[in-house]
Amino acid sequence: MQYTNELIERLHRMMVRIRVCEECLVQPILDGEVRCPSHLYSGQEAIAASVCACLTDDDYILGTHRSHGHFLAKGGSMEELVAEVFGRETGCSRGRGGSMHLTDPEKGMLGAAPIVGGTISLAVGAALAASIRQQSRISVCFFGDGATGEGVLFESMNFAALRRLPVLFVCENNLYSTHLPIRECRPACDIYGIAFPFGIPSKQVDGNDALAVYDAALQATSICRHDGPAFLECLTYRQRGHVGPNDNIQGTQTDIRPKEEMQAWLKRDPIVRLESYMAEARGYSRELLKKVWSEAEVEAGAALEFAKSSPAPEPRTLLNYVQNKAAEL
Repeated sequence: MQYTNELIERLHRMMVRIRVCEECLVQPILDGEVRCPSHLYSGQEAIAASVCACLTDDDYILGTHRSHGHFLAKGGSMEELVAEVFGRETGCSRGRGGSMHLTDPEKGMLGAAPIVGGTISLAVGAALAASIRQQSRISVCFFGDGATGEGVLFESMNFAALRRLPVLFVCENNLYSTHLPIRECRPACDIYGIAFPFGIPSKQVDGNDALAVYDAALQATSICRHDGPAFLECLTYRQRGHVGPNDNIQGTQTDIRPKEEMQAWLKRDPIVRLESYMAEARGYSRELLKKVWSEAEVEAGAALEFAKSSPAPEPRTLLNYVQNKAAEL
């Protein structure tokens, strides 16, 4: 496939923005400035950036507990994201949701939730609504390999296939369900095969290769727009702990991943791989690539300042945005 420079630059810029945003949260988390559990997306940027590059502004996405990257890739504001992680009124969920409850309906980010598999059926519901209304939009649900042990995924795939709904199932397989290796919770580790019994086109792709993900997502979204559901399994690896920078809870290191495995995956960093392609095959200068990082760092720094200077929600507003059914009776 021929890739335009515009596309390559767009993917690179988004991946760098996500990485820099995630890494700017590391110290505030360690210092206790960030009080909510935060699952960082560092290492998985190619998936969010490339899948969302295939979507329109009208398309929907739903995420997981690890959805900072999805939020940004769909067009969400970095300032509002960081402010939400800090629990501030200026956050995308007005400081009430924190890291795991991100939303921006105007950008098509319908929400994220920490319940494993919890947003899969919501994505199918959004696709059903679009189908009934005859709207030319698709719905994408991102979920981890751990969600493939949840019954709601299989029910959702069955219903989506039955009604030929425009929904794309994207499994970000980072090989661990919290701290449990995939080989210890699945007899067959090739997840993409679970879609075949439902007649859903499915593919496994290198999730750390931005262009490979883009190719697969472009094909999958085309299927969704014309024929019904599709499934992508993206093989990837998180560079930080399951929750927080390094899973260091009360001085106890809980990240049990082998160092050799982690080092091998760090060498497959998706941003480094794309930058190598840009420099070697496309002639981009290192200075130009560094400029993208510098711009992202300025943006992240401004987002941090915005969050820290923003007010926390007032206690008297606790029930704002909550519908009180009891009061209506």
